[in-house]
Amino acid sequence: MDANVVALIMAGMVAFGVGMYVVLDGFDLGLGILFPFAADHDQRDQMMSSIAPFWDGNETWLVFGGIVLMAAFPLAFSVIMPAVYLPIIVMLLALIFRGVAFEFRFKHHPRIPVWDAAFSAGSIVATFAQGVVLGTFVQGIRVVDGRFAGGPWDWLSAFSLMTGCALVCGYALLGAAWLFWRTHGELQEKARALLAPLLLGLLAFIALVSIWAPLASPAIAARWFGWPNILLLSPVPVLVAACAYAAYRSLRGAPSARPFALSVGLFFLSYAGLAISLFPQLPPPSMTLFEAAAAPESTSFLLPGLLVMVPVIVAYTWFNYRLFSGKDHGDTGYEH
Repeated sequence: MDANVVALIMAGMVAFGVGMYVVLDGFDLGLGILFPFAADHDQRDQMMSSIAPFWDGNETWLVFGGIVLMAAFPLAFSVIMPAVYLPIIVMLLALIFRGVAFEFRFKHHPRIPVWDAAFSAGSIVATFAQGVVLGTFVQGIRVVDGRFAGGPWDWLSAFSLMTGCALVCGYALLGAAWLFWRTHGELQEKARALLAPLLLGLLAFIALVSIWAPLASPAIAARWFGWPNILLLSPVPVLVAACAYAAYRSLRGAPSARPFALSVGLFFLSYAGLAISLFPQLPPPSMTLFEAAAAPESTSFLLPGLLVMVPVIVAYTWFNYRLFSGKDHGDTGYEH
């Protein structure tokens, strides 16, 4: 198989893994972000119960995406990691902190408020750090002779801080949509009340990124506004608007999975917009995914294994969600 075709397939697998992580771990991180809005311990227990069968398995996709990036695009990995080393470390520590809090809050009742705060703080910090990494990637990484040529604080910019806040808002939207779908009673109505402002907030951030990124990058501006691209790509913003409108309208009806599905659709449309803006750069602006790919012998060796593993992971994920489908009734499966 042609080396460039294999590189494209590998890039698709990295993108697929990251996309699955954003959606699947996004809603349970969103629940942590929404923890302060819960009225009492019972509502927080109901929130935790709704994600108990899924939350640790969701992070499988983060590991998958990182490993495939390292194995298939070692040059890109060696450039990206030094550029975002600090926010990556902060994210991993926050995820560990959050995981410990998840387990301990069911075992150490006299200090439940401590673990509630730890779970919420870990979720917010991990999400914000992921948004900062995304913003750093989009704004570009300085590369000279195939090596990172920037400083340890290059990730710290107004744009990356804005994308950090945007992802917090987006994950909170996924979390609220999940609660609206999977819970009942007062918590479900609280989720309904939160969905509209979170949806408007995410749309505002999408608009801000859509304006800011082309202004900061002539290449992105040319990709979106050059002819005939402006005509060919015009369905993307139209679909974003239609998806957001449909999500808003769905809040007026009976609770269902529709707001969650449409919120996921907004994320994938935004993800597609970023891919359109940056392809084939990995990372932008001075390296393409074909230049960053490993030797053809390595990628050809990896590909058959990945073609077997990915369907297995997808099947397991589907089975897990199918097994625990339906409304949550407060039984976490943990010993209280």
